[in-house]
Amino acid sequence: MKTSPDPRARSGPEGASVSAVQAALRDGALTVRQLVQACLDRIAAYDQAGPRINSIIRINPEALAEADRLDAQLAATGPGRGGQAEPRKLLPLYGVPVLVKDNIETEGLATSAGSPLLEAHVPQEDAFIVRKLREAGAIVLAKTNLHEFANGGETVSTLMGQTLNPYDLRRTPGGSSGGTAAGLAAGFGLLGLGTDTVNSIRSPASACNLVGLRPTMGLVSRAGLIPCGLTHDIIGPITRTVADAAIMMDAMAGHDSADPSTREAGAHIPPGSYTAFLDQGGLQGARIGVLKRFFGNRPEHQAVNAVIQEALAILEGQGAILVGIHDPLDPEELLASTMAHQYEMARDMEAFLAKLPPAVTARSLEGILASGQVHPSVAGAFRTALALAPQQAEYRARLQRQSVLRHRLLDLMARHQLEVLAFPHQRRLVVPVGETQAERNGVLATATGFPAIVIPAGFSTPDTEAPQGVPIGIEFLGRPFSEPILFRLTHAAEQALPARKNPHTTPAPARSGHR
Repeated sequence: MKTSPDPRARSGPEGASVSAVQAALRDGALTVRQLVQACLDRIAAYDQAGPRINSIIRINPEALAEADRLDAQLAATGPGRGGQAEPRKLLPLYGVPVLVKDNIETEGLATSAGSPLLEAHVPQEDAFIVRKLREAGAIVLAKTNLHEFANGGETVSTLMGQTLNPYDLRRTPGGSSGGTAAGLAAGFGLLGLGTDTVNSIRSPASACNLVGLRPTMGLVSRAGLIPCGLTHDIIGPITRTVADAAIMMDAMAGHDSADPSTREAGAHIPPGSYTAFLDQGGLQGARIGVLKRFFGNRPEHQAVNAVIQEALAILEGQGAILVGIHDPLDPEELLASTMAHQYEMARDMEAFLAKLPPAVTARSLEGILASGQVHPSVAGAFRTALALAPQQAEYRARLQRQSVLRHRLLDLMARHQLEVLAFPHQRRLVVPVGETQAERNGVLATATGFPAIVIPAGFSTPDTEAPQGVPIGIEFLGRPFSEPILFRLTHAAEQALPARKNPHTTPAPARSGHR
């Protein structure tokens, strides 16, 4: 893939890509400290001040020191612009600030899942995925708010309260990875790390005008994740571009002996880089199945339908072959019949809690409920999980239905010769603060373990509170380990649309440049 330096890297982190930052570091136009400081300045201006996005739980106190260390290493390699025949080679994520959802363990930095009961949990080592990102040169800048214990779609926690959507402060940012998404949209970091049990990477990506990838189950380690239910839990990237998601996956994908599900991951990682599949002409001749049952037909669905239909027409104009699929797959029925995480929650979460140091007193769902220090929406989920845990016959039946669904989707795609399925991630606009998330379509990937990616499709009609409109995302689902195909198609779609905008509530500084 050929890339050109992005001049936005020189104006601040709110629009810069990884490739732009790398180019600016190589030619001496930017230092890692300047980049990290710019992100910290934006957090100070917009997270607990200004619009009060409320996305950051804690900042890494060592972030600037890590930036200085990387700058010193870079300086030791010699001069930048005009000073050497060959450009300096950098690690793929050298100096890139990453926002990490606070249910993923980070060495020396508390991992609380948004709960005061876990604030004393300060891991002695990184989650496997965090370690891989650091080895690629990234800096963990901050831990982000989430729907407490990743058990909801609105991103509200006892520890931090409600995170707001920077495109419309009346609305939630989706969830449960909404702190990562809102912070990334606002320019508090360049890349984000989220988790997805039902919709939790793709929902905030859709709501915050971002790219969110739920990888194939078994491609990325979950070790170091506070679980909700390991049949469905996965970690994945949230980014501003498809290219940045591909770069993150280069670092993240692979075998981890601590997560047996990844034992065959290496066989499915393409040689070289996922970025090799980014192709601006990648839609030409691509057969895309459009799931008609995943669109709504009531007045509240019209804003989403209009944007998605226009986006699909643009993709068709780029050479994609759209195939209408009228299969009676019903997202609400699938949610009710195939999801297994609540049957596993007590078992998997309590196994994780049992390993925590004595300073953390929470050891069971019953104990968390008895403490009275849990958000009401999460308390209801925990009570449901405790009631469902003994129902092993129904749990096994759900696992069997998941298997049937996998075969059904593979057969459907084979019969219609499809590369991917496409549909709106959410059938209506992301909900206002105080309402429960509704009519999301992420269940297909969750129930099957197939990969799915959301990219920005466009915005609803603007109004006085949302002068840009509300972001709307389109989801693409592929066969297992088809991430290269997803990257090819969605990179081309991203270039054709293009729907990415920075939010009006967190503008760039009046003067460009870095401290």
